Amino acid sequence: MTPLDPSPKRVLITGGAGFIGSNLALALLARGHEVTVLDNLSPQIHTADPEQSALYRSIKGKVRFVRGDVTNRDDLVAALQGQQVVVHFAAETGTGQSMYEIERYCRVNVGGTALLLDLLANTVKGAERVVVASSRSVYGEGKYLSAELGPVYPAHRSATDMSAGRFEVTYPGCIALLTFAPTDEESKIHPSSVYGITKQNQEQLVMTVCPTLGIAPVAFRYQNVYGPGQSLANPYTGILSIFSNLAMGGQPINVFEDGKESRDFVFIDDVVQATVLGIEQTAAAGHVFNVGAGAPVDVMTVAKTVARNLGAQIPITVSGNFRLGDIRHNYACLEKVRALLGYEPQYDFERGVAIFCAWARSQGTTRSDFAGSLREMAEKGLLKKAAVEPSD
Repeated sequence: MTPLDPSPKRVLITGGAGFIGSNLALALLARGHEVTVLDNLSPQIHTADPEQSALYRSIKGKVRFVRGDVTNRDDLVAALQGQQVVVHFAAETGTGQSMYEIERYCRVNVGGTALLLDLLANTVKGAERVVVASSRSVYGEGKYLSAELGPVYPAHRSATDMSAGRFEVTYPGCIALLTFAPTDEESKIHPSSVYGITKQNQEQLVMTVCPTLGIAPVAFRYQNVYGPGQSLANPYTGILSIFSNLAMGGQPINVFEDGKESRDFVFIDDVVQATVLGIEQTAAAGHVFNVGAGAPVDVMTVAKTVARNLGAQIPITVSGNFRLGDIRHNYACLEKVRALLGYEPQYDFERGVAIFCAWARSQGTTRSDFAGSLREMAEKGLLKKAAVEPSD
């Protein structure tokens, strides 16, 4: 595989003070690239005193930092000057929150991407490549295999089914239980949340507009990213942060649905590895890639693994609670990213969670308004409870 260019590049990372962005920035610096970061240091990620956040401090003084917003034209113009590669991470994240903060998610995720591309088309020239952070959420439910029909892509689950404790997906014409399979890049795109819709729009905007400008586009559909440094205070960023905070605080963990729902958890170093390949490899140009560990882990296993690694003797119960917009199963097929970019995940779930939990223990219990986030969802009618006890 031939590098994009043997010489160092000037790389802008929007949202570069965030979890993935800051780790990518450090990796690019180590490889000789010159990095600019545009970030608004959102309190939801960086707390009320954002300049003291560990993520921001990890890059402070090492990159050219522009404190600004991706929806602000002047901020973007200032950050884009002279850049050869743009890595577009700036986005609002959180599947559940997106279902009621609809305007904000669309304004930042879709509007910010549109403004970025408009400026590249009309105002700031010179970019050679745009790498956009897409998401596994664009798939909605993943790929399933039916004994009767072969590969199928089930629709979103209904509140009626989940209220009755029927959490597994079904498909018309299928009698036998469906088997979930690795979701490849050619799978059906049918997001089940506002967040997923905005990620689909971001990806499509970049992949459609950039070739018309002579800019090489690359999109990465990241699975559930975790690792040391992720926000433990943000209740919208993932169950590993939530579960670790509960465990360290000696509080019980209530697992949603029946605990058998599963995700693909990918360690931060593997995500950085893939993204660097997307920046440097010519083979990445014009392609969309899955990035994950390539293996499903159910949520009950996540809860037990976190509690074990933290030495927490706490109750772990199945609550039957469910969120509208959540999917049942999804994990990544990695054949394409392996074949074209040589990506290979280095961390399985057990190894990665052990590292994450050791780091989380060093941070101690972090104040997080997880309960408040659940109240918000319940008030909006998005958090519900099955009328029957989940069965084993």
